[in-house]
Amino acid sequence: MRVTFTVNGRPTEADDVWEGESLLYVLRERVGLPGSKNACEQGECGSCTVYLDGDPVCACLVAAGQVQDREVGTVEGLADGDTLDAVQQAFVDAGAVQCGFCTPGLLVQTHDLLNKAHHPSDAEIREALSGNLCRCTGYEKIMDAVRLAAARKADARDVAAAGREG
Repeated sequence: MRVTFTVNGRPTEADDVWEGESLLYVLRERVGLPGSKNACEQGECGSCTVYLDGDPVCACLVAAGQVQDREVGTVEGLADGDTLDAVQQAFVDAGAVQCGFCTPGLLVQTHDLLNKAHHPSDAEIREALSGNLCRCTGYEKIMDAVRLAAARKADARDVAAAGREG
């Protein structure tokens, strides 16, 4: 079957899709977006988290046919061209990237969290990231990265607000 959907704002078609194929497989192998990682294929680790119509989902659990005429956002879509999103840059700056396998899912979840909560508490951060497993770290640098991204986004909002007032 052919699946037509929007990925990171661009109309996309995938041909010869088997009805049981996952969105993760289609993104990685048919569309050429390898950012979302294939780790558990059971929705347990969060490495394949993407946006589906604005909500974070595990792409390994979504059948490709379910995305017909829908919007998908991947970790690649967080950046603006060569400019990293504040969340991506914070993960780099805080040293929160180790092997990188969990990173795409953590980035999407953090991006979603900071769109909903501008100043999340540590408990809110832990709750938001609870579906994302990392085997390399003790999560402290990940927590630091989320706090840093939240602070940078708050600063950017303050600058934008001051510009509108001035």
